[in-house]
Amino acid sequence: MLLIPAYNEEERIAPALRQFASYFQREFPGRFQLFVVLNGCRDNTLGVVQEVAKEFSSIRALNFPDPIGKGGALIEGLKLAGMADLIGYVDADGATSPEAFHALVKKLDDTGADCVIGSRWLPESVLHQSQTTVRRFISRGFHYIVESLFWMGLKDTQCPAKVARTTAAQTIHPHLRVADLAFDVNFLYSLKHAGFRVVEFPIEWTDKIGSKVTQSLARNSLVMFLSVLRLRIFYSPLYRWIEPLRPIEAWLYKKLRAPLPQTEPLKSASKRL
Repeated sequence: MLLIPAYNEEERIAPALRQFASYFQREFPGRFQLFVVLNGCRDNTLGVVQEVAKEFSSIRALNFPDPIGKGGALIEGLKLAGMADLIGYVDADGATSPEAFHALVKKLDDTGADCVIGSRWLPESVLHQSQTTVRRFISRGFHYIVESLFWMGLKDTQCPAKVARTTAAQTIHPHLRVADLAFDVNFLYSLKHAGFRVVEFPIEWTDKIGSKVTQSLARNSLVMFLSVLRLRIFYSPLYRWIEPLRPIEAWLYKKLRAPLPQTEPLKSASKRL
């Protein structure tokens, strides 16, 4: 099963959906399902997904009318893990090709790992279009912050190309709370903290123009820093001491126009195809 979180992606998502659905229909021997998880879209993303779904029976959608963040969308999508043996996710922009994602799935079988993640920072990685200098600088800075806080030994926690076994995803799901772009750190650290094996694999990658991260780089970077710091505290004895500060935390996330970390399950999606 493949999850694609989407926020106002009407102009970019159709080619990616067709590429993944047609490729896995042709090349994957098992059952393939693709769920688009719409996160407060204000454009016609849902309509575009519905049109493409008429061409491919493997495509479905979960629509959340209110913004829940990319991480929130993936947390909701991962609730469907029981429908498949493997579950993974990529971005809606097509930066990860179907062939590159399939390589991660094959690596999962070859290594016997519980999760395989794509990495843009291994020597064997192929980058057809690199990130801008500023974004690359901030990305590496965030990497060093994450590594200093969590010691996971991974080169690229933020590459949105990951696949995991259902048992692993279901085990850690109650611990997934980060609703913003730092969700990947939450996902990976929860896996490692629970004793699951995570393998990093070089990926073929094409950075896309129009990235939501690039459009609000400074704000997103600050939100992600706050979220990983919060996550570090969550896994420490200090966590119970910050509970009285939750109103301040909520105010800060609201000021940054960021989704508040989840504390309880969301209501069901308003529409499912």
